Amino acid sequence: MDAEAVRRDAETPVLAGPADLDEMVQTLTDAFAVDPHLDWFMRADSKRDAARHAFFRMLIGLEGLPKGRIDRPAGGGAAAVWMPFEWLGPTPLITELRGLPSMLSASGLARFGRLMAIRADLDKHHPMDRPHAYLWFLGVSPAAQGRGVGSALLRAANARHDAAGLPAYLETGTTRNVALYERHGYKVISEHKARADAPNMWSMWREPGVSTTD
Repeated sequence: MDAEAVRRDAETPVLAGPADLDEMVQTLTDAFAVDPHLDWFMRADSKRDAARHAFFRMLIGLEGLPKGRIDRPAGGGAAAVWMPFEWLGPTPLITELRGLPSMLSASGLARFGRLMAIRADLDKHHPMDRPHAYLWFLGVSPAAQGRGVGSALLRAANARHDAAGLPAYLETGTTRNVALYERHGYKVISEHKARADAPNMWSMWREPGVSTTD
């Protein structure tokens, strides 16, 4: 992978479509191989990597592509999955049923309660009082990490949201990412855990037009 080309293409990302599904799923699967929250709820056996791949295929295939906006470099290597405010209401039963096998496979029966706890915690702390764009996932292939690819995707999204006068919201599970998002105008609005033994989660909000330091 040409990491510099990924970074350059991320400055002017393209809108992903169905033909990009396989590449995006693999990118997110690799990008989130080491993640505090996925590590906490994902099954811990030899099926873990395959289950993570199936989990992202379910999320992006059933929800991200049909209902959201996914920005990506033209040649792949990264993806920013943005979901509209309207998507954040109750999930239709048919969607729940279609996603249940992948969720059970991802966590295994022993950790399914952890997955449901994280889901409930995210819903509890997500502000619902005004429209906004929701950054569901931002992932960069490990081979292109540390090159400013994520920042480039964020700058493009910030410009779009500023032009529309639209706030943005996200969650992150690492202090390193908190600092990254703060440079792009996001502020921490809450810190929380799904359970006492769960990793920390930071909820962050960005008003349109705020200054950035990146």
